[in-house]
Amino acid sequence: MLETEATAGRITSLATGEPRWRTSDRILADYWALTKPDVNLLIAITVLVSFCLARATALQTFPYTLLIHTLLGTLLIAGGTGALNQLVERRFDSQMRRTARRPLVAGSISPVHALWFGILVSVGGAAYLAFAVNLLSSLIAGLTLASYLAIYTPLKRRTPMCTLVGALPGAAPPLIGWAAASGGLSVEAWLLYSMLFLWQFPHFMAIAWMYREDYDRAGYQVLPRGKARHRFVAFQSIIPAFLLVPISLIPAILGDEGRIYFLGTTLLGLTFLYCATQLAFYRSNVIARQLLFASIIYLPSTFLLILLDRN
Repeated sequence: MLETEATAGRITSLATGEPRWRTSDRILADYWALTKPDVNLLIAITVLVSFCLARATALQTFPYTLLIHTLLGTLLIAGGTGALNQLVERRFDSQMRRTARRPLVAGSISPVHALWFGILVSVGGAAYLAFAVNLLSSLIAGLTLASYLAIYTPLKRRTPMCTLVGALPGAAPPLIGWAAASGGLSVEAWLLYSMLFLWQFPHFMAIAWMYREDYDRAGYQVLPRGKARHRFVAFQSIIPAFLLVPISLIPAILGDEGRIYFLGTTLLGLTFLYCATQLAFYRSNVIARQLLFASIIYLPSTFLLILLDRN
C-alpha cells in the first residue's frame, strides 16, 4: 500500500510536470496563507510593543526568551483562528473576488485538513502560552479566539454592528503582550487596547467600501443598505479617528513619552483623520485605498514611537 501511494505520488508529479519539491512548497504556501500572515504581522507588532512597555520599568535583565515564547504562542493561536475563520466562511469567500483564490476556495486544502490544522495550531498556541508564559495571557488569547469565531464571524451576515463586536477581540493583542510580561493588566495596557480598538473602525471601513460589492454579493451585512450606508461609513470613519488623536497623546501628556512621540503621533493622527474625513465625504475607491494605506502606516508607526521615545 505504501509503495502504491508513493508510486501514485510520482505519477502525479510527472503528470503535472512539476518537481515534487515545488509541490511541497506550494502546499506549505497554502497553509501559510490559511493563517492570514498579513494580519499576524500587525498582531506581532502590537504584542511586541506592549510586552516591552510592560517591562520598561523593571530592573531585571530583559526576558528575551519570554518575549519569543509570547510571540510564538500568540502567532500560533492567531494563525489557527485565521484558518478556522476561512473554514467557516469558505462558501461565502467563493462569491467574493478578493477571496476567491484562498486555499479552501481554490480546493488546494480540504476542509477536513483545514479544520484539524486550525484546531491543532490554535489549541497548541493556547497551551504553549499557558505553560511557557502564563495562564492570563493564554486565557486572553483563548477568549479572543472564541469571541472572534463564535460571535463576530456569524454576526457579519446579520448586522452592520458586527464591526463594533469584532473590534473588541480585535484589540486584544496588547493585553496579551502586557499580561505575558507582567502577569497582570494595568491602565497603560488598556490605553493601548483603546488605541487599537478605535483604529480598527476607519481601517475596516476602507476595506468595506472598497469591496462593498463583494460583500453584498456574498450576503455579508458589514454595511447597511441604501442611504444609511453613507452615514454609517461617515460615522465609523470620522468619530473613531477623531477620538484616536487625543487618546494617543495621553502617554505624552502624562510624561511617559517624549517630544518626538508627541509630534510624530500628532502628525500621524491628523493625517489618519484627514483620510477618514475624505472617505466620509467623497466615498470613492481611490480615497478608500488611501485611508487603508494610512491606517497600515499609522498603527505600527505609532506603536513603535511609543516604544522608542519612552521617558
